[in-house]
Amino acid sequence: MSATDVDRFIEQLYRGELLTESEVQKVCRLVREVLADESNVVRISAPVTVIGDVHGQFYDLLEIFHIGGNCPSTNYLFLGDYVDRGNHSVETISLLVCLKLRYPRRIHLLRGNHESRNITKTYGFYAECMHKYGSAGVWRDFTDVFDYLALAVTIDESIFCVHGGLSPSILHIDQMEALDRFGEIPHEGALADILWSDPDGDVETFGRSQRGAGYTFGSLVVDRFLHINGMSHILRAHQLCMEGYLVLFNDRLSTVWSAPNYCYRCGNVASLLNIDPYLKRDFITFDAAPLSSVKAPPAPNAAQNNAYFL
Repeated sequence: MSATDVDRFIEQLYRGELLTESEVQKVCRLVREVLADESNVVRISAPVTVIGDVHGQFYDLLEIFHIGGNCPSTNYLFLGDYVDRGNHSVETISLLVCLKLRYPRRIHLLRGNHESRNITKTYGFYAECMHKYGSAGVWRDFTDVFDYLALAVTIDESIFCVHGGLSPSILHIDQMEALDRFGEIPHEGALADILWSDPDGDVETFGRSQRGAGYTFGSLVVDRFLHINGMSHILRAHQLCMEGYLVLFNDRLSTVWSAPNYCYRCGNVASLLNIDPYLKRDFITFDAAPLSSVKAPPAPNAAQNNAYFL
C-alpha cells in the first residue's frame, strides 16, 4: 500500500466516508507492524497537542483538528478511548489509524480501557461495526490493533502520560516495559490498573475504585511516583470533566477530556492541551461541533443503562 493510497483514505475519512472492509483489513495489518515496533512506554518531545477521550464523537474529532491543526502540521498524542458511547466510532478509529500509518512519528495513540474486546461488545463499537458492515470482521481487525497500542508516553522525560492512572504494582516507569501488552486487557493487575485507575483529591494513598477495576489514588502516591521517576507532572484522561479538564495535587496531575457534550447529553465542554517546547501547558476548551448532534442516529443495540457510565 502506497502513501498515496493512505492519503486517499484519509481524505475520504475526513469527508465521513467509510473505508471498505478489505481496505480496513489492509490498513490494520500495516499499522500493527508500525505499533509493534513501539515500546510499552514511548518517549517523545514537545511541542505536542494532547487529546483525551473522544469516544466515537467523530465530528468533534474533526473540530479538534480544526482547532489544533491537522496532522502532520501538529504533533498529536491521544490518550485512548477512541470508540464506544458515540455513534461514529468506526469513522473515528479509521481516521486515527490511517493517520498513524501515514505519520507514525507525528501522532501517537495510547490504549484506553475501551480498547478492549469485552468492553466494545457492551458499549457500542461491536454493534456499530455490525450495523455498518454487516459482519464482525472490521471489529476484529480494529480490536487486534488495540492489542498493539502503547501503554504510556513520556514527554521530554518530564511529563508522564497514561490513559487512567497509577498502580500499586508499579513504582518505576521501567517496570511498565516488562508488561505483556499484546493481548486482551486483563481484569486485574498492573496493566488493568493503569488503564482504569482514577485520582481522588480527598485521599492520599490507594483506595478501592467504584468502577470495579483499578484503584483510586491520592497525593502521596502521585508525589512518590514523580519523585522516584524524576518527573514533574502526570497527564491522563479517562474521567469526564464538565469544564473540559481538571488539575489536582498542586499542579502535579491533570485530566484532559476531549468529548464535548459526552454521549450527546452531558452538556460538558471539552479541551485539548498544547504543550510547548518549554513544557508550558495550555488548555483550550471547545464546545460540541454543530454536526455532532445533527448526524447522530441512535447506536444500534448499544448499552444504555449500565452501571459503568463515566
